[in-house]
Order: sequence, then C-alpha cells, then structure tokens
Amino acid sequence: MIETRIQKIFATVLELSRDFDFATLRYNEHPDWTSVAHMSIVAGLEMEFDIIMETDDILAMSDYAKAVEIIARYSADN
Repeated sequence: MIETRIQKIFATVLELSRDFDFATLRYNEHPDWTSVAHMSIVAGLEMEFDIIMETDDILAMSDYAKAVEIIARYSADN
C-alpha cells in the first residue's frame, strides 16, 4: 500500500513512532520537519517510488496528506 510506504519514510526521517497521528503532520509545524528534513523526505520518496518529483510538487508538499496525494498521482502515472 502506498500510504504505508510513505509513512515509513516520514517515520524514519522525522523519527516518529508507528502510532503517531500522521494526519496531523504539517511542514514547519512539527519541530523536526525542517527544510533539511523536507529534502530528506523528498529523496526518500523519490527512491522508494522510483520517481523524480517536480519542483512545484516538492514545494506544495506542505503536510502528510498532500504528500500522499502527490505520490499517488506519480504512482498513477507509472
């Protein structure tokens, strides 16, 4: 499942527990989701899904739900 794979990347980069409420996760609102962590998440997603994200999508990834939406779109394109 796509969302499980995405959660694993977020959990690894941001050092979150499996029971974390990912729906509440927002860029710059969670103390560990910094600009550097954002790029690590992007790199992890690109590697996991074998994609190269467009700059607009990287910038638009403002919360966890948006990340799922963006990755689902890339997965549908493949």
